[in-house]
Amino acid sequence: MQIYKVGGAVRDRLLGKPVTDIDWVVVGATTEEMLAKGFRPVGSDFPVFLHPKSGEEYALARTERKSGRGYGGFTFHASPEVTLEEDLIRRDLTINAMAEDDQQNLTDPYHGQRDLEARLLRHVSPAFAEDPLRVLRVARFAARYAALGFTVAPETLELMRQLSDSGELEALTAERSWKEISRALMEDQPQVFIEVLRACGALKVLMPEVDALFGVPQPEAHHPEIDTGVHTLSVLEQAALHKQPLTVRWACLLHDLGKGLTPEAEWPRHIAHEHTGLKLIKVVNERFKAPKDCQELALLVGQYHTHGHRALELKPSTLLELLQSFDVYRRPQRFEEFIAACEMDARGRKGLEQRSYPQANYLRGAASAARGVAVQPLLEKGFKGPELGEAIKRERLKALKAYKESASA
Repeated sequence: MQIYKVGGAVRDRLLGKPVTDIDWVVVGATTEEMLAKGFRPVGSDFPVFLHPKSGEEYALARTERKSGRGYGGFTFHASPEVTLEEDLIRRDLTINAMAEDDQQNLTDPYHGQRDLEARLLRHVSPAFAEDPLRVLRVARFAARYAALGFTVAPETLELMRQLSDSGELEALTAERSWKEISRALMEDQPQVFIEVLRACGALKVLMPEVDALFGVPQPEAHHPEIDTGVHTLSVLEQAALHKQPLTVRWACLLHDLGKGLTPEAEWPRHIAHEHTGLKLIKVVNERFKAPKDCQELALLVGQYHTHGHRALELKPSTLLELLQSFDVYRRPQRFEEFIAACEMDARGRKGLEQRSYPQANYLRGAASAARGVAVQPLLEKGFKGPELGEAIKRERLKALKAYKESASA
């Protein structure tokens, strides 16, 4: 029995990056031998075991063969005769197909170290094209390592293009797709993920609503970058630079989908795109079964982001409606995330990345003023039921009028 550290742990050590997860491959062992040593089996698809003390995953060396469509369409074969090289060749990228023993002796049959030095994301074998999930994974690695200068090798991009054209991407489950998308959006340069998907034709298959934004112009006075798709990438980039959470990044990606529906005759204006985009945001949310908090924020940002930008001009009654829509009294964090998304939208414009966004503090102040209205005095006056609700609303409107006057004084 021989045990090797494989994949990301080897790659990141060679890159000088922190190693978090460690995967192990066991060569020359049987399931019975692993169980005898106290390892606990997990999963039913192939022999993976948890170490009795560390809890880390140890997998028996295995080969795989394509047997159906999609990510799950594989038959695995694990036996003591499977070599380390046979196990490594089934992996996606050369930089993920290296192994090392307990003395840090490197096994690198597919030249992963060379590709690390050349900053290339290159597939290990033609079998890469058998797994559609790898299109998303490579795009995610491109987003992760873009700052180090990594790019996708042309021949790998071509295989990704073939996969995108094959119909295999449609076989991916919502859960698997979302897992890769959400991880990619949380990388340091999530806009690169979208760029790579677009470059290989996968974006128009997975998110045609986002793909449709490229080439759609906006008024240059407000958007010096003009192209709506380019703007969306810039907003996503700003969200990452400002360490925004996944909810905000997802909302940033989808906020302008309505502009893709504007008839060409109306370009570069996009009247009511906030409302026309809602049906598209709903479709994308449902396609990937995004978590509820991501879905809700994306819809709210899509509908109200122009309100955020015009906050200083809004009438107190409109401000109150905005606050009510977000339920700022019980869900203050959601409104804070809305403000963040609006600010990223404003900063995601060519040459305006550093411009201040006074609307943010103004909106926070408005929320604070509305929340400051005390309910107890109204109860003491005998208000209850629907009448109480109307009385609270009147007092909040009064508070917002006073706030607006003091802010503009």
